[in-house]
Amino acid sequence: MEKKLIDDCFYVEQKRYGMWGSADKDGKSLITSLTEEECVRATRFYLKGVQEGFDTPVKVYDSNVSRK
Repeated sequence: MEKKLIDDCFYVEQKRYGMWGSADKDGKSLITSLTEEECVRATRFYLKGVQEGFDTPVKVYDSNVSRK
């Protein structure tokens, strides 16, 4: 199957069973998705996070359990 170069920085191609995968220019696998569009979108998001740094997660809940 043919690889497509996206944004001159990563490739996407259709894999077995209709899945789509992306890889950097060195061939390192990055993202696997159900559709080509989602694969491109998720890979762009991931690479932006790698380049700029990911936000630190906000603590949503406290997991302490108290006993009576």
